[in-house]
Amino acid sequence: MISCVNHQCAHCRSPIASDQRWVREKIYDPAPNGRDPRYYRYHAEPFAGEDISCWEKHQMEKEIARTNSFAA
Repeated sequence: MISCVNHQCAHCRSPIASDQRWVREKIYDPAPNGRDPRYYRYHAEPFAGEDISCWEKHQMEKEIARTNSFAA
């Protein structure tokens, strides 16, 4: 398990506790001087009563946006 200190989920904005599993997404800024990556963290496990995790929700939103951009 990866430990996490003072991070919040990029999807739900809730803190990620040290005992929670999480996923890190590496993003490169397309700006000419933006060569350093940024990292977004997401909850890897669903919360009680949820079917999917924040990471899975984020991936679904990206896929929907990608599909909509091709349909337009």
